[in-house]
Amino acid sequence: MASLALPSVTATRAAKPGPPPALSPPTPNSVRAVIFFQSLETSRTALRCRINKGRRFSSRPLRNPSAVAEQSATIVAAVKTEEPLKVMISGAPASGKGTQCELIKKKYGLVHIAAGDLLRAEIASGTEKGKIAKEYMEKGMLVPDEIVVMMVKERLLQPDAQENGWLLDGYPRSFSQAKALEDLGIRPDIFILLEVSEEDLVERVVGRRLDPVTGKIYHLKYSPPENEEIAARLTQRFDDTEEKVKLRLQTHHQNVEAVLATYEDITVRINGSVVKEDVFAEIDKALSSVIKRKPTSSSASMAAGVTH
Repeated sequence: MASLALPSVTATRAAKPGPPPALSPPTPNSVRAVIFFQSLETSRTALRCRINKGRRFSSRPLRNPSAVAEQSATIVAAVKTEEPLKVMISGAPASGKGTQCELIKKKYGLVHIAAGDLLRAEIASGTEKGKIAKEYMEKGMLVPDEIVVMMVKERLLQPDAQENGWLLDGYPRSFSQAKALEDLGIRPDIFILLEVSEEDLVERVVGRRLDPVTGKIYHLKYSPPENEEIAARLTQRFDDTEEKVKLRLQTHHQNVEAVLATYEDITVRINGSVVKEDVFAEIDKALSSVIKRKPTSSSASMAAGVTH
């Protein structure tokens, strides 16, 4: 008798549900990246990567477990970048400060701010502060610290200075000015002091000459005029004499010592007696060191959800 073949249990039993299929990695077409960047040394850079297959993102709980395959994620990562540099630089007359400011500005993209320029700009614009400053200057008096400090503060708070960093040239010049800035929460990352011997400074100043036609500054020894015609029309500032220079240097030394008391822990002394390239090399080294020590701003966030 032929046996009756029974159907296989495994053949008739309903298949057990297996584990959910593994999510496949997003395809290149599902990734969109937006990179914001400005300058290499001073900008804040942000990288935004969105992985969501082009659909809107939702943070509501999943309503359908099968929608796991439709899951999307948004990843936002801010690349670590240094905060903008804040630099003060000081130096006696003819110390080469102007030249170094130009080199610093060119390499680091800092906003160059000089109190004298701010005063002249306020006066030219006819602002209230400019009118007050003009009255003092016409009387041969110093403009009160509170006026100049507020001008400096307002300039430092401008968007370009906040974004790119700033280079404050020749200010503060007294302890009271430095204290006023400190009280306003304005403090540099580094205070650069150009040091040049008095003998060299006197030689640099006394030998300076101005071409009244072109406005170019010459030096009889270090940067003589190109020809006799130019040499014949050069003039000398009334206070570029040895006697007056020494008085100005005495005042400068007294003031800078008072300022250094405020910035002693961040002061870097630079030998300004060497050629300008060597001076800048030392300044560059000091600024690079400050950048390495500055805190970085970084943030990262991840959110996940599904499309509906």
